[in-house]
Amino acid sequence: MKKSTTPRQKELLQIIYDYIINEGYPPTFDEMRERLKVVSNQSVIDLLNKLEKNRIIKRNENIARSIAILPIGYEMLGKPPLAPFLGVSSAGAPINSIEITGEWQTLSSDIAKLKDEVFILKVSGDSMINSGIDDGDLVLVKTEKEFVSGNVVLVQINDEVTIKRFISDDNPPYIYLKPENPKYDIIPATDKMTLKGKVISVLKESYWRPVS
Repeated sequence: MKKSTTPRQKELLQIIYDYIINEGYPPTFDEMRERLKVVSNQSVIDLLNKLEKNRIIKRNENIARSIAILPIGYEMLGKPPLAPFLGVSSAGAPINSIEITGEWQTLSSDIAKLKDEVFILKVSGDSMINSGIDDGDLVLVKTEKEFVSGNVVLVQINDEVTIKRFISDDNPPYIYLKPENPKYDIIPATDKMTLKGKVISVLKESYWRPVS
């Protein structure tokens, strides 16, 4: 069932989409207010709150320019989905996550069918080469709360992130992260690890290919 929106809400949604396409990142309150031709930021906030309540957009109020359009929003606009390019993740030793602003990518039609939150990361390192993920590749990550053994995952370890295969086994060390390159050692699970998402696709020769 599609969410109902007012013409004004849809106008703001279109403004957000157009701004991302043209500038590479979402607009600020001032920029949205100017394009809506309203006097106060409160008018913008009210519209954003309604769009967010209906799961048409998602925001992080602690981060500037953090508006993400959710799948139903793209349906309403009749536009191809975009995925934010959040930064660099290591496929080697864990490294600090590097935020990259101003880069978004249009998703292909098969990926666009996803009803979940997705984002793009650039891979640094060669620990996942045997799963088809090479140094410099772009990967598509889907936010998840549940994982099964064998998933390729994005993992946060303290303040650093890495990409590895998640393994849950009957033998010691039972739960661990497995690289897909024999020159790297496995990483046993600790309470400092948090699985952030499942790596579902890798961009190869301009096509998003499933990660196995």
